[in-house]
Amino acid sequence: MLTPFKKLWGFVCRIWSSANRPAKHLSIGFLTIGGFVAGVMFWGGFNTALEYTNTEEFCVSCHEMGDNVFVELKPTIHYSNRSGVRATCPDCHVPHNWTDKISRKMQASKEVWGKLFGTINTREKFQAERRRLAGHEWDRLKANNSLECRNCHSTESMDITVQSTRAAEAHQAFLFTGEKTCIDCHKGIAHELPDMTGVEGWE
Repeated sequence: MLTPFKKLWGFVCRIWSSANRPAKHLSIGFLTIGGFVAGVMFWGGFNTALEYTNTEEFCVSCHEMGDNVFVELKPTIHYSNRSGVRATCPDCHVPHNWTDKISRKMQASKEVWGKLFGTINTREKFQAERRRLAGHEWDRLKANNSLECRNCHSTESMDITVQSTRAAEAHQAFLFTGEKTCIDCHKGIAHELPDMTGVEGWE
């Protein structure tokens, strides 16, 4: 009597054997065109799904984000300002170039586990985890030299003559020299800060 594992293995072997045999009734041209069309459909579907996950609508569709960090974003200058330019969730949390974006999506897949197991499904749980979660983002932005910030803010186009004296001096001393990056000083720019005890530069 065959065990379920042996049956499964036999099925896989039959499929593999069939896939390796040349087609008896289909031409190479048909298979090539069919493969191309299937590839385009797969890529189109994949890219559509990828772009949908890069929308603010998707980001705030779970209440953990909608009820916590999104409501904190709304009163900030990144959400509403005199210029009418709004930074959405993916603008700050997802890199723009494709390879970095895919890498970030793979990292973010761990957040699905948090959703499934309810690690931050209440305001109290979220607040308890805020410092750890914020630390992950700070570390990521520090490691990539605040790439997402620099997608909109560049040192080349920064006019420090219209900044406050304190901001201009800090940018000249730290940002322009490369000693620090945006996230070192702008940790609370879009969301509430956690308890900052022990965080470098915030003593």
